[in-house]
Amino acid sequence: MNRLAGRRVLVTGASGTFGRHLSAALTGAGANVVGLDRHPAPDAGVPVLPCDLTDADAVPAAVRAAVERLGGLDLLVNNAGVGGPAPAELPPDDVVRHQLEVNLLASWRTTAAALPDLISARGRVIFVASRMALLPLPLAAAYGVSKRALVAYADALRHEVGTHVGVSVVYPSMVSSPIHDSTVEAGLSLEGVSRPEPVQGVVRAIQRAAAARRAPRDVATTARGRLELALARHAPGLADRLVRRTVAGRIAAGDLDTAPLAAGMVRRARDRAR
Repeated sequence: MNRLAGRRVLVTGASGTFGRHLSAALTGAGANVVGLDRHPAPDAGVPVLPCDLTDADAVPAAVRAAVERLGGLDLLVNNAGVGGPAPAELPPDDVVRHQLEVNLLASWRTTAAALPDLISARGRVIFVASRMALLPLPLAAAYGVSKRALVAYADALRHEVGTHVGVSVVYPSMVSSPIHDSTVEAGLSLEGVSRPEPVQGVVRAIQRAAAARRAPRDVATTARGRLELALARHAPGLADRLVRRTVAGRIAAGDLDTAPLAAGMVRRARDRAR
């Protein structure tokens, strides 16, 4: 991690669970960190500038202010993200649009604003995606779609600027944080579907990607994560069957009976079983 010393780093979503831990770890490794967040926390541990990343007019100015404060930019970590229930069978609503705005378009516009400085510094950009980008789950379509689209954006960006800027994608699994609150309130907890992992493991994976001699393309956060990513890429049919079996088990156990958004899926599963 000594290669992080003196690096000038911008972290989005710096007041959130990942952002706080990541900013502290990067600062501890000697990096100079400035954050962006819609709700700057006074106890974030690093300077956090206010910015609504869904505001296309506000992002360039906020990125410019952060770069000027840092004196340049070596690393951008697109960490900001939101979740929420969104069945694929229902028409897209404000919840869906908000997830696409924050998880995809905010990262896109922040990266675009930061690219001139990253190119000048031969820097790096890291996108915090999700294992659901490759292993989507039912009833969370907006999150999976937005994260898969984020990976596609990273791949396209790598082709365009990869000669000058390293582009990495990190794939966490489920980490306990407020991002899951709305899903739990809707009766759609991921308990028993996605294995939780500690936030420290995600932070270490991001640090490894930032400190590697060459920017890695895709970064799993655990050994199980590496297996799941390989399974999703090379045996997607098997991956689908495993997800279906897990969800069928939850339906059979009655775990989704009180979730209105799951009513259609539960009804069809029980019709099929008869």
